[in-house]
Amino acid sequence: MNYPKIFLQKGRDEAVRRFHPWVFSGAVARREGAAPDNHIDDGDVVEVFDSKATYLGTGHFHDGSIQVRLFSFAAHTNGQTVVPDVAFWEQKLTRIRAVRASVIPPQTNCYRLIHGEGDGCSGLIIDIYNGVAVLQAHSIGMHRQRQPIVDALQRVFGPELIAVYDKSAETLPDQYAAGVQNGYRYGRAETPRAVQENGHTFLVDWITGQKTGFFLDQRDNRQLLGRYAHGKSVLNAFCYSGGFSVYALAAGASLVHSVDVSKKAIELTNQNVAANPGFAGQHEAIVADVMDYLKEPTTPTYDVVVLDPPAYAKSLSARHRAVQGYKRLNVEGLKRVAPGGILFTFSCSQVVDRELFYNTIVAAAIEAGRQVRVLHHLSQPADHPVSLFHPEGGYLKGLVLWVE
Repeated sequence: MNYPKIFLQKGRDEAVRRFHPWVFSGAVARREGAAPDNHIDDGDVVEVFDSKATYLGTGHFHDGSIQVRLFSFAAHTNGQTVVPDVAFWEQKLTRIRAVRASVIPPQTNCYRLIHGEGDGCSGLIIDIYNGVAVLQAHSIGMHRQRQPIVDALQRVFGPELIAVYDKSAETLPDQYAAGVQNGYRYGRAETPRAVQENGHTFLVDWITGQKTGFFLDQRDNRQLLGRYAHGKSVLNAFCYSGGFSVYALAAGASLVHSVDVSKKAIELTNQNVAANPGFAGQHEAIVADVMDYLKEPTTPTYDVVVLDPPAYAKSLSARHRAVQGYKRLNVEGLKRVAPGGILFTFSCSQVVDRELFYNTIVAAAIEAGRQVRVLHHLSQPADHPVSLFHPEGGYLKGLVLWVE
């Protein structure tokens, strides 16, 4: 099969040779697409070559700043090109699933199967919820290949796979997404669906919920919270579906307050708390803007405070404003930590790197006038891997702080 070709400028191939999966438009010297104008459609499979016409990799084209998202660096073998058909995706998914089997904890049937660039699948997310795969394409190329990917999922999981739901309309480029509808590509399943995470029950609705339905990336950090929650009062701010709240109550917290501005999020939290009977501690879910709640004079102090806000910045242009937002939030959060208490604080903004986030929290502690010690540096779990050659994939960062 002959695919369109992308040739890089001399000296602009080093990143690709080191397995970085993005080819930026500024590195491209020329294209060889369809005649007469070398046209290549967004989402087309293309091959990438250096200035000497040496093959480097295969990926999906998009006429933008990231011009190619590579999904294979395999060299041509016996003149055969890389063809992303069902067999290709089956082989890739089989390898990745084998790794997942060694990192998913017991009593857990919800996890991330495919984590974009971290799994060599730039532009693709697949989460598993108790036999249901939720697929989310972030590139036109991956969305155009959704059927062979769905077919490969059926081959890899067999009868364990109940359904595949495509939830890509929210994550694709606007113009293309206008013609995309979310829906089942295989089977069906009722929502909300009960899943298990470290033995705790959560109800997941991938159709109406945020992202793919549940924030799987905080699993290990929720488990860590349990070590600090026994007998303590806990504030879970930006609670969404109450993940940290359930873990705190299960660990024996005496009191948990869950706060979110979304009434629907509070309803989800109450449902998840109710799905885990037997908690001795008291729980109250509060609909409120988190900053307003933290600033309210009648708001109590807590032994443990969790600050897990949504991404404050999704582009470099918004980074400065995001940093100021994180600082203000953490100043108020630190004021609500009782003496000798614990603060769990997070950022999921990819453009705010680990060092910048750390320095922002330092500035917040100075302004709050609290002495603070770092107990843990937190990140995303092993089913959200980060390629050594694509550090941008390490989006989740967090700190556990002891506040004197």
